[in-house]
Amino acid sequence: MLQFPASTQFGRRIPKQKFYEHLDVLPEVRQLFVEQIKTITWTNKLSPQTMNIAPGEKVQEIEVFRIHLTGSDLDIRVLNLVDRQIPYHLLFILERLDGTCQISVTYKKKGQVDDAFQLWQTYRTPWTAADALSLDLSALDMDALYESIVRQVAGDALSAAPAGPVGEAIAQAQQRERLEKQIDALKGRMRWEKQLARQMELRQEMKQLEKEFLENES
Repeated sequence: MLQFPASTQFGRRIPKQKFYEHLDVLPEVRQLFVEQIKTITWTNKLSPQTMNIAPGEKVQEIEVFRIHLTGSDLDIRVLNLVDRQIPYHLLFILERLDGTCQISVTYKKKGQVDDAFQLWQTYRTPWTAADALSLDLSALDMDALYESIVRQVAGDALSAAPAGPVGEAIAQAQQRERLEKQIDALKGRMRWEKQLARQMELRQEMKQLEKEFLENES
């Protein structure tokens, strides 16, 4: 069961309009807030002060938000809007009306040019009963805690990635996904290509991509 230390409890209800009322938000995204969200609660604040662990170089706090949904899912654009507005690392717990829950986290890091956060990749656990959710929160510092949470939520999506920094693992996984899509696209083009010379060119392109894919796996 997903339980956070009592010292991290925050428990503040956040009116959902706070996330869009003073921003230039697309009407479609604004409507998603209205239609898909019942309530948003800022439930926990994971920090060196509340967790009694060392500060991180990149991660100061992890804010936990519990979002009660009106339906079966939440559009990723809603979570991205919240993530961009709050200058901390976030963890979302989504809850359906039937009580099933899902953990969602978007790996984010500060850009090299300014301090604005960049959203890299979103990971979600499968929907499951609330008492089946769990996270191992043991870590030496906030950086390690955040990376551990991202890897746990990502599960199989990062299982083939190296055990180094999670940002490198995500970049490698994204590159692998891009190569797979390019290889599949080339296979489709080869099936329809009638000219032998062009087929040979496409085959050479595919071999090069497959080589890059194998190098990415090693």
